[in-house]
Amino acid sequence: MNSVEDVKKKVIEVLRTVYDPEIPINVYDLGLVYKIDVSDDKIVVEVGVTTPFCPIAYMIPRAIEEALKKAFEKNGKKIEVMLNLEKQWKPDMMTEEGRRRFKELYGYDPVEASRR
Repeated sequence: MNSVEDVKKKVIEVLRTVYDPEIPINVYDLGLVYKIDVSDDKIVVEVGVTTPFCPIAYMIPRAIEEALKKAFEKNGKKIEVMLNLEKQWKPDMMTEEGRRRFKELYGYDPVEASRR
């Protein structure tokens, strides 16, 4: 795992193992990952929540941090996860996979529904 792009791919793999506590879709495909920065010694991930009023909002960054630390502890990278409550999440931030999974679970595409 040498290049920044390889590390980013691995970060995304790890993020896809962390699920929103209320919506059974991983945080990456749900569109809650706003930014991934990788340097030689550090990985910084900025995340949000579907609503800033979520009473368990702080569970998501903690779960992400634990998963990334476990995956990258051998590499000696520092992990920083920042929770952004200012940026408003919208359904169109979901990946195609997230939208497909949402439709499977709830019977509609949230992006199409938000455009009506």
